Amino acid sequence: MAGEVTQTLRSDALDNRARILEAARALFATEGLDVPMRAIARRAGVGPATLYRRFPAKQVLVEEVFADEVRACQSIVEDGLADPDPWRGFRDVIERICELHARNRGFTDAFLSAFPDAVASRERTLKAVAELARRARATGHLRADFVLDDLVLMLMAHRGLPASSAAARLRASRRFATLVIQAFQAPVNPASAP
Repeated sequence: MAGEVTQTLRSDALDNRARILEAARALFATEGLDVPMRAIARRAGVGPATLYRRFPAKQVLVEEVFADEVRACQSIVEDGLADPDPWRGFRDVIERICELHARNRGFTDAFLSAFPDAVASRERTLKAVAELARRARATGHLRADFVLDDLVLMLMAHRGLPASSAAARLRASRRFATLVIQAFQAPVNPASAP
């Protein structure tokens, strides 16, 4: 649908739209979704009326801005489900989702609930993760008491990682993912250990 809209716009309107999306992506990534629409318009170099003409509600802007991240998130989960080793697939999902979220704070906000309709595929993604968790639990590697809310809680905690620099945030995210995976792993039974 977005492609249909952009085909009918004049070139200056297309330029304004592109600048608005670029400004929103940059601000959402660094500051989250609490950024006021006026700040986005200011950064894009357009007036608020121009912004609202293209994106009448913040939710519409959020949907457009995070379309690529939504597809990336779905792809990560699909890759995890396709892995013949469900525990490895589950671990990969945790690591890659943490990295995706470390790179873009706004997507974390959108995914977690600030704009639940903005990530319409969230429920489908969570169901796919639940299926992957069921498979990983069946192998004995995922804790028997793991519930999907544990993953949501992990994402909420991940949201609070320090952001002194993008590189530092990514390093912290990788360490965080490692610790979360260890926490989600089923305890080793000493009697069955070699």
